[in-house]
Amino acid sequence: MIAGIFLLMTVALFIASCAASKPIADKPGALLWGENCVRCHNAPSPSAFSDTQWEAIGKHMRVRANLTEDEVNKIVEFLSMANQ
Repeated sequence: MIAGIFLLMTVALFIASCAASKPIADKPGALLWGENCVRCHNAPSPSAFSDTQWEAIGKHMRVRANLTEDEVNKIVEFLSMANQ
């Protein structure tokens, strides 16, 4: 009986670990920044640029990184919050 429960729990954990990751739209800005910005650029400190500069950078890089406006807004919001 205990072996059966252990097997069932193991299978359930394996299936849960194979679940698809969050859709991009559901990801927070920090994760989007890490996946889309840091992969091509060295990770500058959020304080390296002002909020206004981050907004301009986001608008410029949106097309190059193939990001939606919502994704860019999340990234810029994260950088602005981390910039304080």
